[in-house]
Amino acid sequence: MAAKLSVLPADDWAGWSDEKLLDLRVCELGIGIEGSALEPRLAELDQDLQTRGLTAFRPHYWLSDEWFTPDGVPGVAIPFYLAHPRLERLERAQMLEVEGGTPEWCMQILRHEAGHAIDNAYRLRLRRRRQQVFGPSYKAYPEYYTPRPYSKSFVLHLDSWYAQSHPDEDFAETFAVWLNPQSDWRVRYADWPALKKLEYLDTLMYELASKPMIVHTRRKVDPIQSIRKTLRAHYERKRRHYGLLHPDFYDRDLRRLFSDRSEYEGNMKAARFIARIRKDVRRMVASWTGEY
Repeated sequence: MAAKLSVLPADDWAGWSDEKLLDLRVCELGIGIEGSALEPRLAELDQDLQTRGLTAFRPHYWLSDEWFTPDGVPGVAIPFYLAHPRLERLERAQMLEVEGGTPEWCMQILRHEAGHAIDNAYRLRLRRRRQQVFGPSYKAYPEYYTPRPYSKSFVLHLDSWYAQSHPDEDFAETFAVWLNPQSDWRVRYADWPALKKLEYLDTLMYELASKPMIVHTRRKVDPIQSIRKTLRAHYERKRRHYGLLHPDFYDRDLRRLFSDRSEYEGNMKAARFIARIRKDVRRMVASWTGEY
């Protein structure tokens, strides 16, 4: 039987260097949602649900090592680093960004995960009409997917046209857009085929309003209290997964294209090339995302 590890209050390690902090185990982090920056964001999410009439849908939340909603569980796991600013700084140092690190980004992800949670709470993926509108949930998740940036059959919410990755993600992304009080989705998607998905979801949520959840489990998968790996091991694995162990992956090709050797001094500089294509790139991105 593994020895029980002590939990260190945040005040004990908040001033540590990154190197020292990395040797701390995840389960030793004395952190929680209550009193953190997550608390008002979750309150905002709950208010969104109440405003939309989903008064009986009450998802639960817990800290884990990443964002996810387990199959069959009407709740959301939130990465531990969002519970303390010191851990956010460590996340940025290790991963170069903090997923969900701004209030707006955090709410985007929370609304998306709430879509998975309500799918589980009411077993919506078993409904024939839901499968017809979004596609079969039993379809395997691809290791990679190639989105169609110009497609108007999917809403735009999270980056990388995530709605196109799988039918369940399409459902969650559509729910997130529908739930967001600022989305004005009837106008935004007025001439898009994706509007039919939003209208179906609007009808479905009206049907579910005030109905008790079918799945009541409050199970928490991989809560931080059960994660015994060190932060160092956690980030080594995470960096390997996202390819951050090789930050200079493209350097060789870039140096060949924009050489600093004297014999290529007359060639176009990288800065000039970027300036030259800036308008075209912005125009292409704007046509895909609606933002310039």
